[in-house]
Amino acid sequence: MALTLHVDAARWRAYLSATLAANPGLIPVVKGNGYGFGLDLLVAECARLHGSAGVGMIAVGTYAEAPVALAAFPGDVLVMEPYRPVIHDALPHLGDGALVHTITNGPDLDDLAGRVGRARVVVEGLSSMNRHGIPAEWMQPALDALAPCDLLGLSLHLPLGSGHVAEVRRWVDQFAVREWQLSHVTPAEQAELRAAYPDHTFRVRMGTQLWLGDSQACRVTGHVLDVRHVSTGDRAGYRGKRLRAGWLLVVSGGTAQGVALEAPSGADTMRHRAVAFAEGALEAAGRIRSPFRVGGHTTWFVEPPHMQVSLIMLPEGSTPPEVGAEVDVRVRNTTLHADLIVLE
Repeated sequence: MALTLHVDAARWRAYLSATLAANPGLIPVVKGNGYGFGLDLLVAECARLHGSAGVGMIAVGTYAEAPVALAAFPGDVLVMEPYRPVIHDALPHLGDGALVHTITNGPDLDDLAGRVGRARVVVEGLSSMNRHGIPAEWMQPALDALAPCDLLGLSLHLPLGSGHVAEVRRWVDQFAVREWQLSHVTPAEQAELRAAYPDHTFRVRMGTQLWLGDSQACRVTGHVLDVRHVSTGDRAGYRGKRLRAGWLLVVSGGTAQGVALEAPSGADTMRHRAVAFAEGALEAAGRIRSPFRVGGHTTWFVEPPHMQVSLIMLPEGSTPPEVGAEVDVRVRNTTLHADLIVLE
């Protein structure tokens, strides 16, 4: 049995090429579960793009992910997690010449310089995202202390969406640094910044939009493992859930593969709130919508998904699939751990 990620390789790679062309100097982000593709596959894809598209740097999320990238990518590897001596000082790959460190305060910079010598660094400013970074009023002293290190540029991790040009310009106008790494800045905004600062370089770090921007290039399927007809009053599952008449399906895919794992909802619009309320009311009534679709139709969980399989129901009168058939499943790529990835 397998939960399978099917990738239309030609379409996916055409989209990657178009995205790279629209974002000059783009830095692919390879982190976490590899956006559903896995770290190994994405690093291999970046190595291919290093040769064919001139991608010279990739970014990983943490120091724990760096060895995979360092081993398989021939260019530079930026770690977006800020260097913290109390956590990272003993890492064996800290001094790798291809590694680029993110610095967000002076004491950490001093420690890194003492351990690595001329460490290669990116200094991150505290943007309106308000996550990691040095506030603008403290940035110049940090830059003045960079003598023991090689500064590759300043970075700003910005919130989702657009409308960031004014914020970026406030930073650029304050500091005599020519290279900037940015997140969540559109091609149009990049063009506006390049026109305003023709002697500067603006590079975008991109993950989700790069790897998952063409939603039609990938689909996820699960195998049908068992099919049986049940009558009203029959029971199934760990909790002996009472069933209505119909078809009980056992399908591959559960929590271990990321099925039905949802991030907390921001509920920042009336529509989002209405959907969250409706789904919560259904769950309270014992009806949990399943992400599996059979013959194009929505299905319902018998109970929450198991670790590697799920029990779902089709209503009486439906035509059930055969054992061994594959059914589509909607799953968040950032939680997906597919058993099999097929480049088709």
